[in-house]
Amino acid sequence: MNTSAQHFTVQRNQPAQGRWHVSAVPAVDAGDVLLRVDLVSFTANNVTYAMFGDRMKYWQFFPTGDDASGSIPVWGFADVVASAADGIAVGERFYGYYPMSSHLLVKPARVGTGGFVDASEHRRELPVIYNQYVRCSTDTMYRQDREAELAILRPLFATSFLLDDFLADNQNFGATRILLSSASSKTAYGTAACLAARGDAQVVGLTSRSNVAFVNGLGCYSHVVTYDELASLDPSVPTVYCDFAGNADLRAYIHRLCGDALVYSCSIGGTHWDHLGGAEALAGPRPTLFFAPSQAKKRAGEWGADGLQARLGDAWERFIVQATSGPTRWLTVVTSTGQAAINKAVADVMQGRVPPNEGHVLRFAS
Repeated sequence: MNTSAQHFTVQRNQPAQGRWHVSAVPAVDAGDVLLRVDLVSFTANNVTYAMFGDRMKYWQFFPTGDDASGSIPVWGFADVVASAADGIAVGERFYGYYPMSSHLLVKPARVGTGGFVDASEHRRELPVIYNQYVRCSTDTMYRQDREAELAILRPLFATSFLLDDFLADNQNFGATRILLSSASSKTAYGTAACLAARGDAQVVGLTSRSNVAFVNGLGCYSHVVTYDELASLDPSVPTVYCDFAGNADLRAYIHRLCGDALVYSCSIGGTHWDHLGGAEALAGPRPTLFFAPSQAKKRAGEWGADGLQARLGDAWERFIVQATSGPTRWLTVVTSTGQAAINKAVADVMQGRVPPNEGHVLRFAS
């Protein structure tokens, strides 16, 4: 086993600035498990984690020991390389939430057939949805030949599924039209696919002119409108705005355009992270941050954890068929291995230089 671990950290106030450093591989004490991170994704979702790192406590999951720096959480797969915990064997593979590091030391609790929860002291008060590690050998959503697609789309689709469920739970707040900004983003089109399956509202995708062909080709939007055509929207239609962009100017324009017809304004992400702004002095309803773990907790209480996973799994199967087949390929996987390649991939995603059909996975050099 390697004696050193690699870490990629960023400046919290300037997350586009990252650096690598090396430390000793953590020692494994009684009850601990050491995971070797293998394959993780890096998408606009991770940019959102960085931009909301302080507000939503994302920096607390994998502390760096330095308040000025942070490890951006990522989703993917890791292998057990050392275990001093009952029920976890060396060589097992787990899907879950990882730091941008080659290794992670966890303290498994509630170990079962499906996996475990990391009960490390600093994570105990954080949302449990991020602390769960799923055993690949028993995971009904797992397929070895789809690991890259799972790493890229599964965490995003979980948010898409829960956002759609939140809107359904609230009867779309009475809206007959749902606007989704950054319509080419994976979380947005996952949401659109779920909304289209329900079919009780018009699903309108907002996108840049350069992405129109891709968004139209997805087939999950009722209508696609470019940002410079927003004035063509009928302002009288009862509308929910799902803000995946985080662009303050765009948000303000939509609030002014729709006025009282805007029945709910939902903030999900920050793909336009360099244009994030506050919600002061906006016309219409105050934007509300959608926090997927809250809806997951609500539904787990109503349906049970297994019931929630079953519904998510069914929706995932429908979605992944759409995303990986058909005349228009929704996703092309791009793999980056080693520090230099990872640096470039992270910078490209952070700066919005990734085509909408690409999904990036990262591998640490062995």
